[in-house]
Amino acid sequence: MEHVLGLGGYFLRAADPDALIAWYRDVLGVDVDGHGLWQQESGPTVLATFAADTDYFGDPAQQTMVNFRVRDLDAMLAQLRRHGAAVDEDVQDLDGVGRFGWVSDPEGNRIELWQPPAG
Repeated sequence: MEHVLGLGGYFLRAADPDALIAWYRDVLGVDVDGHGLWQQESGPTVLATFAADTDYFGDPAQQTMVNFRVRDLDAMLAQLRRHGAAVDEDVQDLDGVGRFGWVSDPEGNRIELWQPPAG
């Protein structure tokens, strides 16, 4: 049986596509080239489903949410705040799962940041 090898892309509608990709590159540090290609570090990727009425994504109109792995959640959240990003004050620490924080991009898309547990 064939199977998916990994996440191949994440596509977003935007009122200003150039400004939004610049924000992902310059503020989040997603190192994309001129074609949007990003050579990410290897590591786990989670595919999870949520009930249609979940408030986990923030805006009920948002149908998906990207989760980015980070090395140091506190440092990333501080970096985002320095850039004036809309960072949630809430940080969750789930034993054996890792730490989570959230930010909204300039188009209002909620993004989850995940620091996996050490080891």
